[in-house]
Amino acid sequence: MGSREPDVLVTGRGTAVVLLHGWPHTPYLWHRVIPALSTDHLVIAPSLRNLSEGGADAGALASNLIQLLDNLDITRAAVVAIDAGVPAAFLAALQHPDRVSRLVLMEGVLPGVESTFSPPWWFGFHAVPGLAESVLLGHEAEYLDWFLSGPSVRQDIGADTRENFIAAYTGREALRAGFEYYRAMGTSGAQIQEAVATSRLTVPTLAISGGIVGDAIHAQLVPYADDLARASVPDCGHLVPLEQPVALTATITPFLAAPSFRAPSFRAPV
Repeated sequence: MGSREPDVLVTGRGTAVVLLHGWPHTPYLWHRVIPALSTDHLVIAPSLRNLSEGGADAGALASNLIQLLDNLDITRAAVVAIDAGVPAAFLAALQHPDRVSRLVLMEGVLPGVESTFSPPWWFGFHAVPGLAESVLLGHEAEYLDWFLSGPSVRQDIGADTRENFIAAYTGREALRAGFEYYRAMGTSGAQIQEAVATSRLTVPTLAISGGIVGDAIHAQLVPYADDLARASVPDCGHLVPLEQPVALTATITPFLAAPSFRAPSFRAPV
């Protein structure tokens, strides 16, 4: 996987698994877990920006995710999501349980649902139309690197990853496209509120805690999910697939394969 990302990466063979990244990421977020997952699964890692061409709200992203499965002639797939990919993955599973076989959510929250997680300062900054891209134009690397090597990251994610992400969000249009997820949160929240008022999440779901958002997504899911498990990956920050790929893979793999699931335990390195 090089620095330029395709609209969707498809590799491996077996039951299908869709990997949804967040902001400011690309499908390269998953490059440390894809080799292990692709031995038994057809791994599909789309660009969230490509999925958001019809809108960055959770409803539009969820619809485009189902359309992607149609385009690939895939009847059902598990969906694994992090950060900004979480709301869309949740809606896709809630509204299309015939298409989503299992759901894994980590380090993200559902807008419109009561949460123990307080949105940090950049949520508001990014949400103001036109502001952040005007202020940050020409300073993308300095700004984005703070998210990729700053206080929310506890293990080195690699210079190659930082270069890949920064390149993907450099330029006014690339910045704007990334900030649209934040600007659509009000719409996404309303969509999720409407959906959970009439439907329950019946798809087997695993909520994984990283080191920043932690258990907030599990707490949000408890009132709405019929089949919910939880796990945690220690000694990492926000970017779980990059910071602890072995532990994450060891958690996801049995959940995707087994009719019943018990989260493995991990001991952080001394």
